[in-house]
Amino acid sequence: MNIYMKNHKLAIVGATGLVGRTVLKVLEEKKIKNFEYTLFSSNKSAGTTLNFMNKDYVVKELTNDSFDENFDFAIFSAGSETAKLYAPIAASKNCIVVDNSSAFRMDDDVPLIVPEVNFNDILNHKNIIANPNCSTIQAVVVLKPLDDKYKIKRIVYSTYQAVSGAGKLGLEDLENGRNHSPEPLLKFSHPIYDNCLPQIDIFLINGYTKEEMKMVNETRKILGHPTLPITSTCVRVPVSNCHGESINIEFENDFSIADVTNVLKSSPGIVVLDDIKNESYPINSIVNGHDEVFVGRIRKDFSKKNSLNLWVVADNLRKGAATNAIQIVEKLMTLDKN
Repeated sequence: MNIYMKNHKLAIVGATGLVGRTVLKVLEEKKIKNFEYTLFSSNKSAGTTLNFMNKDYVVKELTNDSFDENFDFAIFSAGSETAKLYAPIAASKNCIVVDNSSAFRMDDDVPLIVPEVNFNDILNHKNIIANPNCSTIQAVVVLKPLDDKYKIKRIVYSTYQAVSGAGKLGLEDLENGRNHSPEPLLKFSHPIYDNCLPQIDIFLINGYTKEEMKMVNETRKILGHPTLPITSTCVRVPVSNCHGESINIEFENDFSIADVTNVLKSSPGIVVLDDIKNESYPINSIVNGHDEVFVGRIRKDFSKKNSLNLWVVADNLRKGAATNAIQIVEKLMTLDKN
């Protein structure tokens, strides 16, 4: 049976931004039928014409009345302040919102969803569903099947995050630096070109950045382990797209590398590239444009019992944002069908 037989109305909020345009691109690739689309943005970008699904769409200004049109779903990619203001309005009109910002992620009443990992958590939603942080998404896709098999005891994250995660202005800073342009920095406090910046956003009282604590708290919520020991160091690196992560995991139970590899290969949304002899492992240029999470450099940590090292790379604009949100909508549609 075709799960898309029913017509659905989908609003794309923040359609002109980096993630919003990626949402449109992924939707075009998926060729989901029986959707009626409306594109929204701020007043600044309203009136822009975008070609989408071989049709020109004029982007509308997002207002308090925008959701009077009886939308079934809305994908928000417009930042926390916009989400806090407009998502509750949409939800009150029986529109299911999938929000890419951090506005609702740690709200106890809002499910934080990665479809391959914890989709069952969505069943009691109140019309707002949170998309996790891009770095968290790719990590938990890999961690969940390993936790199920070996029971995770502790996680150490070290991230190598692409500039696209900082939006258009971040990409401009990288490009200006690459071209030795005299233009002032638009996004970063230091030049990103030829540098690694160990501060992705503001520092908190505990000396960690907001990004680092997002990874700690979101991982705990998604995996259902509220007190799991996790530490994180998040670094912005001078590459355009795709986040890399070195993940060190300590388990309760012993494992073999062969078994770990088989578990990962048989898990949804994962591609294993781990051929040492041929220097085959995930790199940004291979992963860019894909929706799967790529894993390699799978090896034991010989300094600590039952510990494992992994190298994980994913397209942060796709699986880390746009694709994950669309996958949530697709799964919701199957529930609607059933």
